[in-house]
Amino acid sequence: MTMVLLTALGVGGATLIGSIIGFIFKGISHKFSDIVLSFAAGVMLAAAILGLIVPSVEYGGKFGLVYAVTGIFVGALCLNLIDKLVPHLHKLVGADSEEHKSNANISKVLLFVTAIAIHNLPEGIAAGVGFGSGNASEAMVIAGGIALQNIPEGMVIIGPMLAAGVSPKKTFICALITGLVEVVGCLLGYFAVTVANAILPFALAFAGGTMLYVISDEMIPETHAHGSERGATYSLLVGFCLMLVSDVLLG
Repeated sequence: MTMVLLTALGVGGATLIGSIIGFIFKGISHKFSDIVLSFAAGVMLAAAILGLIVPSVEYGGKFGLVYAVTGIFVGALCLNLIDKLVPHLHKLVGADSEEHKSNANISKVLLFVTAIAIHNLPEGIAAGVGFGSGNASEAMVIAGGIALQNIPEGMVIIGPMLAAGVSPKKTFICALITGLVEVVGCLLGYFAVTVANAILPFALAFAGGTMLYVISDEMIPETHAHGSERGATYSLLVGFCLMLVSDVLLG
């Protein structure tokens, strides 16, 4: 339990670290942030497949494939529903063509924080579910991938909030809240699979599906929107291969 709690704090704290970097380096180029975010996408992709989806098939026995495929799509559909209620992260920084009519009357800043927080909850759950498998090394790989993704995410929320007139103190508090949401999600995921171990195969696949959705729908489009597609692609491959090597050597 101590390991889970420390990991939850680490995953949530990564957003805070990113926000601090965002305060210090307000002029970070799109190319640099795209490379970092792509690397995180590669790490998350490997973590989703090797640490969540493959174990889901293994733990599910003869119904493993059914659990895995169902869980992946349910996880993706849940995030798809969330995206209908709150805007994509890249919409809030000015690069989304989708409409989110239900949010027309909500203040931009509150909407921004809400979107980040809601997107962070399933990521935290994914980190917590990983520990339910009993494989601490795989769980750490998953949590590490999510934490890496949270750093550039924390960086990118600072600029728009300051530009909207939010004070640095309130901006920092908002970043802290978004990180705490991930801590809560991590603990929820862990307790859910430990209390009801029978749902573990489905829960693992569900968490993997949410991660795959975030990678494809949020991270890759964002990293390919500013002219750094080639570098972003290779950065993703480096992140994926690094986690692949780590999984083989530590597995």
